[in-house]
Amino acid sequence: MSEVHQPGRLGLTGSIGAGKSSVAALLRARGLTVLDADEQARLVTQEPAVVAQIGARFPGTVVGGQLDRAALSGRVFGDPAALADLNAIVHPRVRARMAALEQEAARRGEPWIVQDVPLLFEGGLDAQMDAVLVVDAPLEERVRRVMARSGLSREEVLARDARQTPADEKRRRADVVIDNAGPPEALGAQLDAALHTLGIQLSPTQG
Repeated sequence: MSEVHQPGRLGLTGSIGAGKSSVAALLRARGLTVLDADEQARLVTQEPAVVAQIGARFPGTVVGGQLDRAALSGRVFGDPAALADLNAIVHPRVRARMAALEQEAARRGEPWIVQDVPLLFEGGLDAQMDAVLVVDAPLEERVRRVMARSGLSREEVLARDARQTPADEKRRRADVVIDNAGPPEALGAQLDAALHTLGIQLSPTQG
């Protein structure tokens, strides 16, 4: 049996409110497989065994067999030890799901896959990527976007931003940066230029 070629990994990340999801959608529209770590985490935390583990570690966060995500967020936000315990339950399963999806893409012969990981640098996963694409925007614009979509206060958005790797450091560690300060229609041209810079060629059935 012939050996399955492993696709290149493009890590996609960005600070809160930068527009990473918009870039992920454009990458999908160009035919690239995007593996969303947050989506996989949501699926993992719907598994009964995982819900039971979380409920045992964080009493009161599971109601009627369903995870109360707001309650759980309140328990772990600002508590590094509690967050580490939650991550120890969830992250290995997320990584296993991402690896299985990557292997499916490899069997399809895809030359590249995108790993959409909000905490790429914080988790040290950038070292596993062949290239890293960072989406960024000015802090005040990011705060405005998050407040508009989430109902969080300015202070709450800033607190979440402060717990991530600083935007300047993300830019420094990126292979390519997309500046999402302008209108949405400007993103596509920037993304195409970024893919060209990284040598990621779309197949004839892509793009």
